[in-house]
Amino acid sequence: MRRNEWIRSYLKENRALMLLTIVLGALGICSGAALLFISGYLISTSSLQPESIMIVYVPIVAVRAFSICRPSFHYVERLVGHDVVLRIVEKMRMNLYRLLEPQALLLRSRHRTGDLLAVLSDDIDHLQNLYLRTIFPSIVALVIYGGLIFALGLVDWTFAMLMALMVAVIVFLIPYVSFVMSRREHLFLKQERNQLYQQLTDAVLGLTDWKASGRTDDFLRSYSEQEERLVQTERTMKRKRHIRDFILQFIFGMVVMAMIIWSGIQAESGTMTPTFIAAFVLMTVSLADALLPVSAAVEQIPAYDDSVKRISSIQDLQVVEDEDVQPITLVQNEPVHIEIDSLSYRYSDQSDWVFRNFSLTIPAGRKIAILGRSGTGKSTLIKLLSGALQPTEGTIRMNNSACVPEMISVLNQQPHLFDTTVGNNIRIGRPDASDEEIWQVAEQAQLTPLLASLPLGLQTPMHEMGKRFSGGERQRIAFARVLLQQRPVVLLDEPANGLDPETESALIHTMLSAADNKTILFVTHHLIGMEQMDEIIFLEEGKISMQGSHKQLMDTSEKYRLLYKMDRGYV
Repeated sequence: MRRNEWIRSYLKENRALMLLTIVLGALGICSGAALLFISGYLISTSSLQPESIMIVYVPIVAVRAFSICRPSFHYVERLVGHDVVLRIVEKMRMNLYRLLEPQALLLRSRHRTGDLLAVLSDDIDHLQNLYLRTIFPSIVALVIYGGLIFALGLVDWTFAMLMALMVAVIVFLIPYVSFVMSRREHLFLKQERNQLYQQLTDAVLGLTDWKASGRTDDFLRSYSEQEERLVQTERTMKRKRHIRDFILQFIFGMVVMAMIIWSGIQAESGTMTPTFIAAFVLMTVSLADALLPVSAAVEQIPAYDDSVKRISSIQDLQVVEDEDVQPITLVQNEPVHIEIDSLSYRYSDQSDWVFRNFSLTIPAGRKIAILGRSGTGKSTLIKLLSGALQPTEGTIRMNNSACVPEMISVLNQQPHLFDTTVGNNIRIGRPDASDEEIWQVAEQAQLTPLLASLPLGLQTPMHEMGKRFSGGERQRIAFARVLLQQRPVVLLDEPANGLDPETESALIHTMLSAADNKTILFVTHHLIGMEQMDEIIFLEEGKISMQGSHKQLMDTSEKYRLLYKMDRGYV
């Protein structure tokens, strides 16, 4: 579904109900115009004291009929219009979540949290308003505009052309000028709101750090200034709307005056009776509800366009699979080997290459450590293997088939622990797991002593972000979740980062022992646990600078021996 298809496809799919909505809206406006037209005629005729009641009887009946039809048509039009729009919004949300769900990791790496919140909270609502506040009112206004000019043309085509030009200013010229003038303000307004989303999200997630640094007042000041700029922009837009509305009302007043003058001339010339003067004037006044809102409707188009762009940017990130490579089928406890062939990746066309023609073979069941300085591509490699990023060039395969996330478990530096029980946090790894299986992986992660010390055991609440437990305990709970997934490949992205050396050593030993039968990639910047690894790979600028087992590197590499001594505190 391309950018315009987010609008066009739903228009095609629901064209019958949308056409019915437009027809009902036009009938409602026409009923109101007919009501005032006949009312004006009835009042004028009654003031002349007609000789027979039958002269006004038919207009009286018509007034009653149109007074019933007008709200009835409007009610049904709202009912049908909102029904079709809610159906569209339901499908839009379903399509959006179908886009988000399979590429959640990829989106997190490419989009800010504030932008994603804006998509979920604002953009679909904007597209909903596109139909209710722009498409429907604008088409109804065009129908009424054409009907008015056609009706006047049957009486006086010269005056009809004059009215066509005057009303065109209301229906076409001012909406266009309003659209051009407000476009920049709308885009700025939306960007500022998105930045506020992002700033507020960062502040909430980093609340402890803000307070610890003593810069809470700085944040509040910055946030207030940004919000004030947003308010000033909104005030400017409101002032422009007031000026625009005044101009519209003034021009429409001229249209009404032109109708008064024309109908008076027609009555004086005998072309029509004076009783129709009030009828034509009141009918014109009633059309204000259809013609004047067009400018406000068109003014919102930049906001809709920006919403479609944002949704389309998410859609454009969808993973495109190689049709020549069939996805691997997961078999319980089947060993998996990984082949990285001529891998190239960079985050944008303007950035440097993180990897360039990088190749690596990881045999099944092997424990591989990936080391290197910050910025050498260690975490990027993990994201590429897990599917969070897609290679710019080259392939990643498992057992000669396509690499699929369902084969891989990932434990990163700060796994998210939900505000629920310990058991539920572990069970996320496999929702259908039994309590016995949860206890089994908890024992493998060496959580049994901790759980035995808790009165509620697995039912112990974690509290928000797992803050009830220490860093090492949180990582063990997250590792138990990884074990419960029973996947053949485990990626460990600096899981012991920030822990004290003793806790770090114990945690790494537990992880490597519990996942002994799996293919493990262990990304770290420490050398703790390297004795248990089958192979150690050092990355420098996206290339392998050293490779071998711990013993081999200790025997052959002076650089590795120095790094090992420094890591152990000997140097």
